[in-house]
Amino acid sequence: MPEGHTLHRLARLHHKRYAGHEVAVDSPQGRFAIGASLVNGRVFESAEAIGKHLLHHYGPDRTVHVHLGLYGKFAEQPRPVTPPQGLVRMRVIGPTHWTDLRGPTACDVLTEEEVDVLRDRLGPDPLRADADPGKAWRRIENSRTSIAALLMDQRIVAGAGNIFRAEVLYRLGIPPLTPGRDLDEATWKAIWEDLKELMEYGVRVGRIDTVRPEHEPEAMGRAPREDRHGGEVYVYRRDSQPCLVCGTPVATAKLVARNLYWCPTCQA
Repeated sequence: MPEGHTLHRLARLHHKRYAGHEVAVDSPQGRFAIGASLVNGRVFESAEAIGKHLLHHYGPDRTVHVHLGLYGKFAEQPRPVTPPQGLVRMRVIGPTHWTDLRGPTACDVLTEEEVDVLRDRLGPDPLRADADPGKAWRRIENSRTSIAALLMDQRIVAGAGNIFRAEVLYRLGIPPLTPGRDLDEATWKAIWEDLKELMEYGVRVGRIDTVRPEHEPEAMGRAPREDRHGGEVYVYRRDSQPCLVCGTPVATAKLVARNLYWCPTCQA
C-alpha cells in the first residue's frame, strides 16, 4: 500500500496540473458515474493529502476522496486524450493533461461535513504543517499496545506505513514491541521528527531511502539493494540478511497482520 509521501506527491502533481481550471470528470468503468457527474465541468480548486487519503476539492460540498489501498494507481498523461485502457474508475481531463485512476479502495464524493469527519478520525500527518504531534502522544503515552502497532494505526499517526514504521524504530534503536506507555515524551518527539525527515525526503525524491550516508552502498562497498520497492533501507524486507551496522540477521514476525522487521541487537 502506498505510504503517505506518495499521496502528497500526487496531491502536488494534481494541484499543478488542474487547479484553477474547469475539468471533465467521468467514469469509463461506470462504478463512479454518479460521483463523476457531481463534479464534471466544475473548477478544480485544489488538491491535498491527509495521511493516505487524497482529496480533490471542487468547491462547496464537493470533494472527491480517493484511498488507493493495495491496488489503486494513478496514471498521468499529456493531451491528447486516448481511449481508456482497462478498468478506469475515474478520469480527469484538464487543459494540458489527463489522469486515470484504477483499482482504488475508495473513490467517492464527500460533503464538507464528511471531509471534516475524515480529518477528525485521522491522527496527525507528519507531512502537514497543521499537524499536532501532541495529539498522537496523548494516545500513545498510556497505551499498552506496542509502538510498532501504534505507528501503523492511522488514527494515531496518518501516513506512516510498514516501511517508515520499521525504519524509524531501527534508526532510533527502539525495540518494536515496546508498549507506548513505556516511552517518554522525548523519545516520541524523536520518532516524530525522524518520521518527518524521512517522509519529506520521500516526497522530494519519490522513493523511500532511510540509511545514513555512512551506510550507503558506496560507503560500505556493498551492492545496492535490489527490491521492487526500491530505496536503501536498514531492515524492511531484509529478513535473515545481516544488519548493515552489527551483522546480526534481521528478524521478522507478524504484527497486526503485517510483517514487522527489526534487528535484535541494535534494537535490544
